[in-house]
Amino acid sequence: MQSTPQTSADVPLLIKSANSGSERRISPSWSIAHLKTRLEPITGIPASTQKLSLRVGSQDAVALEAVDEENTQLSHFALQAYAEIFVTDTRPPSARINFTDVSTVEKYVMPPTEYEHRTDSVLAWKKNQKLGRFDPNAPDLEEQKIKALEREVEERGITLNSRCHLFPSHDDRRGTIAYIGPVPQIPGGLGPWIGIRLDEPAGKNDGSVAGVRYFECASKCGVFVRPERVEVGDYPVLDELGEEMEEM
Repeated sequence: MQSTPQTSADVPLLIKSANSGSERRISPSWSIAHLKTRLEPITGIPASTQKLSLRVGSQDAVALEAVDEENTQLSHFALQAYAEIFVTDTRPPSARINFTDVSTVEKYVMPPTEYEHRTDSVLAWKKNQKLGRFDPNAPDLEEQKIKALEREVEERGITLNSRCHLFPSHDDRRGTIAYIGPVPQIPGGLGPWIGIRLDEPAGKNDGSVAGVRYFECASKCGVFVRPERVEVGDYPVLDELGEEMEEM
């Protein structure tokens, strides 16, 4: 499409649609039909399915249309600098192209082997700087997990013989911390586990796991949990009989 020469009478307008927005200079001598053909490559909406409206300042928008759009010039309308022309697509939603959905756009994906051999990539820079997984002294994932659990123990003030209660909030069990450390017999048992001697037989063991004893307690009064489930505090020993006596 050949561009129309601009004249001193051209008016800067804001062109908007559901998928685009730009500033364009429009000649009042153009017909409505010619304007639509000019807007098609800007908005992606075919000229035949465009519905135009014009908004000047804070005034209500008016339809930019006529019976004979081929011969009706834009000068018939109150064009002002930086007024808005909104382009509506009258096609059914299923027939419209969603230009903001990049998932449908075909993309080039470099093969991993090719990327790994490039010398100008982020991966190459990390290798040269010995960062991340290329740092020979960097801890592996298991070591990072253990260190994170150890920090959790320290930050929560979890120490032996401290009184505690368990999370989540609906878990009202209380007890005394009797062990802090690894329990290899538990799957994923690396890093510190918190062994708790419960006030009541609401646990899973007697302080031992798979025949290895970690602390002493009565049957079903022992439990091992991760640090994030423990809150240390001045929690009195649960005594249901004592509570019943107080209510009598």
